[in-house]
Amino acid sequence: QVQLVESGGGLVQPGGSLRLSCAASGSIFGIHTMGWYRQAPGKQRELVASITRGGSTNYADSVKGRFTISGDNAKKTVYLQMSGLKPEDTALYYCNARAVISGTVVPIEYWGQGTQVTVSS
Repeated sequence: QVQLVESGGGLVQPGGSLRLSCAASGSIFGIHTMGWYRQAPGKQRELVASITRGGSTNYADSVKGRFTISGDNAKKTVYLQMSGLKPEDTALYYCNARAVISGTVVPIEYWGQGTQVTVSS
């Protein structure tokens, strides 16, 4: 199994910055992609940003130019640097990983518990 532990959420004023971290652990053979999703009250969960093992990134249009995703393969950790935060960025942010566990070949999707980000004055 794979465990994802998120940290870094909190309350920030509009225009402020936060950095989220997510560390993966467990019997991991390899991680294909890691990323961040978010879900606001009454809305569906949506992709925020993702990064592949090779470093290719993908962003939601709403966060392009404000958020930056990065990863450390050796530490099995992904980061989301969020700047220029807006009230509409308020949501529960979930870490996601597609990983292959030792002894298997098929990647499986895993989720963290979520970390709250609130943007408010």
